[in-house]
Amino acid sequence: MIRPATSVDAAWITDLWNAVIDGSLITFTTVPKTQAGIAELITTRPVFVLSDQGGFATYGPFRDGPGYSATVEHTVMLAPHAQGQGQGRALMTYLMDHGREAGKHIMVAGISGANPGAVAFHERLGFQQVGHMPEVGRKAQQWLDLILMQKHLNPPDSAAHTR
Repeated sequence: MIRPATSVDAAWITDLWNAVIDGSLITFTTVPKTQAGIAELITTRPVFVLSDQGGFATYGPFRDGPGYSATVEHTVMLAPHAQGQGQGRALMTYLMDHGREAGKHIMVAGISGANPGAVAFHERLGFQQVGHMPEVGRKAQQWLDLILMQKHLNPPDSAAHTR
């Protein structure tokens, strides 16, 4: 079951996110999240969780400025016990539906080159690779590539865009 996150979820979301930060190269982040920071995130962004504490997904601004207001970047994380069961797909589908209903146009995924599984996952969800930035991230004494993928949440009407 997927539901909006509440402040009660902040503790386990923090633990899950910090395990990914500390134990992998799939995020370039090296600074641990705090429970207070996650609690604040829950009040300022859409955050959705699997009710079994198997994972969460959220989205927020892609870049600052009003011209980017319809473009969002997302984060999705699953606990090991929730992987390979279709829960990530369900969570992302819910997140994309929410973005679509909120009037968002594009959802962006910024993926570490050390995470080819995430690229394949996003491709299966209809995301397309739109950029590959070699060695723009550094973690654990390694240079890491950033792969940018995007999906139209509200695909343009081809008839409306003809010249």
